[in-house]
Amino acid sequence: MLTWTRQLYPALEALENTGVYRVKQSYIEMKNGSMTDYYMERYRWYTREAEKIVPRPEGVEAPVWVFLSEQDRLPPLEDAPLLELDIPDALIVISDSEKWGYVINYMYCPLNKADEAAHDQEVAALGIASETALFQTGKGNFYPLLKRKIIASWPRMFQTAPLGTFPAQGTVWELRKEWLRHVYEYEV
Repeated sequence: MLTWTRQLYPALEALENTGVYRVKQSYIEMKNGSMTDYYMERYRWYTREAEKIVPRPEGVEAPVWVFLSEQDRLPPLEDAPLLELDIPDALIVISDSEKWGYVINYMYCPLNKADEAAHDQEVAALGIASETALFQTGKGNFYPLLKRKIIASWPRMFQTAPLGTFPAQGTVWELRKEWLRHVYEYEV
């Protein structure tokens, strides 16, 4: 499957020099600064779920995000080229980027609009202003069933829109040199 990912130049250098690139937790820390703990907790959840779909090789710390359609890919930046890769389909974990937004923000991932409305009514009836408070404050101790319901909804992010259309996205556990088809560099 043709995919695209924007990575910093050290990732491209590792790919070219060693034949493989794997994300390290230190890279996530560098990218996210003071928000690292928040994102790492979310990535740990994602990693546990994704490795149920595509087994994670030993030593891999975090997934590499890839775009599955040319129109959704990000442009290259001065310090981050866009890599075009042809990755075997069986190695890509496909998910829904909009549903990932619910997961990353500790929100209920609805089945559809009616399910979302019913959930929102349930939360409002309990007097909860923001469901994220169930995870980021002690409020979750008072509503454990609601908190479990929200967590149980998150794997729905792996139920996706058709490939090649937004919001389908993917991750792989590593990039391999033999998959690299083209490097798009930033142009002024």
